Amino acid sequence: MDSQKAKQISCVIYDCDGVLFDSLDANRRLYNHICASIGRKELTEEEMHYCHTHTVFEAIHFLFPQDETAEKRALDFLKNQVDLKVFVEYLIMEPNLLEALEAIRRKKIITAISTNRTTSMKHVMERFKLWPYFDMVVTALDVERPKPHAEMVEKILSRFNLQKEEVLFVGDSEVDKKTAEASGVRFVAYKAAHLSEDAAIDDHLAVLRLLSNGDAPQE
Repeated sequence: MDSQKAKQISCVIYDCDGVLFDSLDANRRLYNHICASIGRKELTEEEMHYCHTHTVFEAIHFLFPQDETAEKRALDFLKNQVDLKVFVEYLIMEPNLLEALEAIRRKKIITAISTNRTTSMKHVMERFKLWPYFDMVVTALDVERPKPHAEMVEKILSRFNLQKEEVLFVGDSEVDKKTAEASGVRFVAYKAAHLSEDAAIDDHLAVLRLLSNGDAPQE
């Protein structure tokens, strides 16, 4: 990413799962819990990958193909008997995240979240006290078409009157990459260098180096 473009950044949008948090164990526990309630076997790695990057409704539909009765039972179980707060406890915050967010906000840069999580996101924000670090949080419940559609990002751009050239989207999956491409914003791959030839990072503090034209953050 050239320095001239980096100077123009006014907003950084983050995915949640796999970017703000290592949530693989939490999601695996949740979906295996739902499957057990229906008498279904535990998830395969392929199934886990899908569920990890899609909405809970898409995931349940995927796990019970051509079985509307089982799908409905799973959804009813999720709605009436699953306490999502229990699974939020298994999230692990990524290293240096809060330090990076604090530094970005000192630069007066807008920060937002675009996530395919649904009702669980409020528990995540409350459990880890993240509300002060973000100007906007958009979940799959806030749009008609979740990621990889561009609607979430477009909602953020509209709210803050941003141009797409001013925005970085930090994600870790093919779904995130397609979301950035659909909305025309620049994609930064987090711990997923194979997804981006333009910008890939392994630490949240590296976002600051992008914003500072390659210089280390000054504290």
